[in-house]
Amino acid sequence: MTVDHLNELLLVSAAVLLVAVVAVRLSTRSGLPSLLVYLGIGVAMGQDGLGISFDNVELTQVIGYAALVVILAEGGLGTKWQEIRPAVPAAAVLSTVGVVVSVLVTASAAHFLVGLDWQSSLLMGAVVSSTDAAAVFSVLRRVPLPARLNGLLEAESGFNDAPVVILVVAFSTAGPVEHWYVLAAVIAAELAIGLVVGIAVGKAGVLGLKRLALPSSGLYPIAVTALAVLAYAGGALLHGSGFLAVYIASLILGNAQVPYRPAVRGFAEGLAWIAQIGMFVLLGLLVTPHDLLDDIVPAIVIGLVLTLVARPVSVLVSLLPFRRPWREHVLLSWAGLRGAVPIVLATIPMVAGVQDASRVFNIVFVLVIVFTLIQGPTLPWVAGKLRLGDDESARELDIESAPLERLRGHLLSVSVPSRSRMHGVEVGELRLPAGASVTLVVRDGESFVPAPSTMLRRGDDLLVVTTDAVRDRTEERLRAVGRGGKLAGWLGA
Repeated sequence: MTVDHLNELLLVSAAVLLVAVVAVRLSTRSGLPSLLVYLGIGVAMGQDGLGISFDNVELTQVIGYAALVVILAEGGLGTKWQEIRPAVPAAAVLSTVGVVVSVLVTASAAHFLVGLDWQSSLLMGAVVSSTDAAAVFSVLRRVPLPARLNGLLEAESGFNDAPVVILVVAFSTAGPVEHWYVLAAVIAAELAIGLVVGIAVGKAGVLGLKRLALPSSGLYPIAVTALAVLAYAGGALLHGSGFLAVYIASLILGNAQVPYRPAVRGFAEGLAWIAQIGMFVLLGLLVTPHDLLDDIVPAIVIGLVLTLVARPVSVLVSLLPFRRPWREHVLLSWAGLRGAVPIVLATIPMVAGVQDASRVFNIVFVLVIVFTLIQGPTLPWVAGKLRLGDDESARELDIESAPLERLRGHLLSVSVPSRSRMHGVEVGELRLPAGASVTLVVRDGESFVPAPSTMLRRGDDLLVVTTDAVRDRTEERLRAVGRGGKLAGWLGA
């Protein structure tokens, strides 16, 4: 490649990124998941658009896997353990038992209604049974759902990639599995290995980041990203689920009191956006629109069965022991969003040379486009009709910790969000532990040193200085007041 070719490639890449960034604003206003815009950019650049020819399925699969690692890492770092902890048992059942039910129902529809052979039908059922982490995370950020539902959907989207990948690989290499219990044992073993590796890397990473003061704040996001990738690679090399390992490790890192945590999350979010843009554009390039015409009707038929039968049945069967209200069942059924994950997984049988793999890929592509257009924008409306909105819940404080190594202390930067119950609390009523003090308040662009009687307001930024010994207790107290107000602790908040 010459320097001129490199310059041209950089020019096109920069233009695509800028268009994609601007398109985020469009997707936010319209309620459409941004993945549709990115896929559209790729299709517009492809053979039926600008004429760029791209058919490297192997490269697409590799880049798709790498992008999914980054997206799952960002999802884990941004997920609050307090919110998803009560939902973990239900999410685990929905990600395993629910996936099996969804695969069987969808595969039956693909075989009897569309006419695919059983291997292709099982592949179809497995590929589309996973909810997409990127789509779920992006939609949930603008739909105010109760914490129990938000946590369940986030945990499910983080957990269910792992068993689905195992199923797709198994069906791609051997077709229908004769001994289902062997496959079940393999899935259980791989999930267990992924879980252990994720916990080990996450715990070791937290310990190292707390004890090792790095010379620059910019190194912390790099270290956390490296740990997330290490979890995936370690899990995969040990024949476990790398996707589960990276999500668990990132979940532990994101909920620990590591330095510069908001900066780490911001860096991970930026990487996730780049990963989504690159992955979706590449998937759009891989598709030739005129080849999809024959698969539109089969995709709609399978999508209807998946959305109206398979997903509701899997939710009902999985959550039956947890006694959830029927309204939550309806919302969880409608919120099973598909996105890039099924399209990336559909490249696995293509690389493996499975018969009719190209048709499976085309059907999955059309299904994702059509039903994302329907489900994504209507999810807030469905939540409102079911009266499951949660506009009144208090938002979590944003706290960034910067270590003061030579002074044996920490500087906490605290942002008070609009729905925080810290609004109206006096500085003296924070009841911070001895060794911690609010030293500065920034309000409406002006800073001042607060008195004990200074009343905090929404939108304030605080600087809190603490000693090493009370840093964790100080942050816990600030978060408790943000959730429960001045009586936090006394009333069990």
